[in-house]
Amino acid sequence: MKCPDCAGAPRPGSVTDRARGLDLGIRTGGAPVTVGIIALCVAIAIIELAQGVTISGANAGIAVDLGLFGPFVAEGQWYRIITSAFVHAGLIHLFFNMIVLWWLGGALERYAGSLRFGAIYLASIIWGAAGALLFAPNALTVGASGGIYGLMAALLVLERQQGIALLGSSVGIFLLLNLGITFIIPGISIGGHLGGLVGGFLAALALSALGRGHMAYGRMAPAVIGGMAAVLVGGFALAVFVA
Repeated sequence: MKCPDCAGAPRPGSVTDRARGLDLGIRTGGAPVTVGIIALCVAIAIIELAQGVTISGANAGIAVDLGLFGPFVAEGQWYRIITSAFVHAGLIHLFFNMIVLWWLGGALERYAGSLRFGAIYLASIIWGAAGALLFAPNALTVGASGGIYGLMAALLVLERQQGIALLGSSVGIFLLLNLGITFIIPGISIGGHLGGLVGGFLAALALSALGRGHMAYGRMAPAVIGGMAAVLVGGFALAVFVA
């Protein structure tokens, strides 16, 4: 026998419970991967400052060593597809990217878990690199923006599939505003941002089994793992091909 209140309440820890309140998804646990990414970006920025990079930014020093540059990638320096996402063109570039990364990444990681968040972010920076190389292979590109745009895409998929707004309101408006900035302000990697969107979207679809499961709490079945691997390998292969 159960009292009427207990009978109608969702089971503690269930998907329904997490989806309704979000208290269990947002307020418990931390975001170690997000914190680690930010710490690594800050550490690299300190090295850049020691090398003489200005606050406003200049493509010099470690940015040349780790940044995305088509001819170098074509020569076999494939690590740049990943490392370029942790280098920034000065403190201003770093500051704005890290603020948004903490806001979006922290919310998504606390809700979906570190493993799923890490997979989404990795797919986003890989596809962001592919987009940057496709649009401007001979430009030196750095920054976490591709990964950040991928997080926005994943959050949007979560909203549409599960009706969950982790940020308290739809991320769609925030995404549209940032896309407008991407096309208006010169010097921004359009390909990197659009590629990151594609990567985050594909990763979210893979983790949700093309919408048949829950992106954050669905079972990591072989089909889900295989789909996620295909997204990562496909993005990496595209980046190498277009370099």
